[in-house]
Amino acid sequence: MVSLRCKMMVKEELNKLGLQFVVVDLGTVEIQEAISQEQLTQLKDNLLLSGLELLDDKKSILIEKIKNVIVEMIHHSDEFPKANYSDFISEKLNHDYTYLANIFSEVKGITIQQFIIFHKIERVKELLLYGELNLTEIAHRLHYSSVAHLSNQFKKVTGLSPSFYKQLKHKRRANLENM
Repeated sequence: MVSLRCKMMVKEELNKLGLQFVVVDLGTVEIQEAISQEQLTQLKDNLLLSGLELLDDKKSILIEKIKNVIVEMIHHSDEFPKANYSDFISEKLNHDYTYLANIFSEVKGITIQQFIIFHKIERVKELLLYGELNLTEIAHRLHYSSVAHLSNQFKKVTGLSPSFYKQLKHKRRANLENM
């Protein structure tokens, strides 16, 4: 689960099945009582209909936790970790970073660092489109060493410069207004 809407959908499905939950958080659910196999199957089916998947193997759960920590850190928090990302993720999940990185790469086919970069670039796109911050402020907020570093990474991932990407927004808006 990576959004509040996902959490609401899970809570709704748990309520439909009469299951009392202690916690429904991003990526985890804690239920008060034992769940029958029939309830588990029904929950899985209902969640699939909503576009969600119930994970019950340890590797998949750990991968989701890694993804959730990264998404929370980049998209939903104004504070980036003071330490480096590997220490932050390792601390949050109480696992050695090398172990987490190996499992993540094995299952996802990309490194944790690549996943972080993709999400940082998505966040840069959002911030550019909102137009509230300039590129220097965005670079500072997302802990880039410089605007040039952010621009190079942005171009490597998207194929566009940040300024050209921002211009596309204005062109799209102008096209819509001329319709």
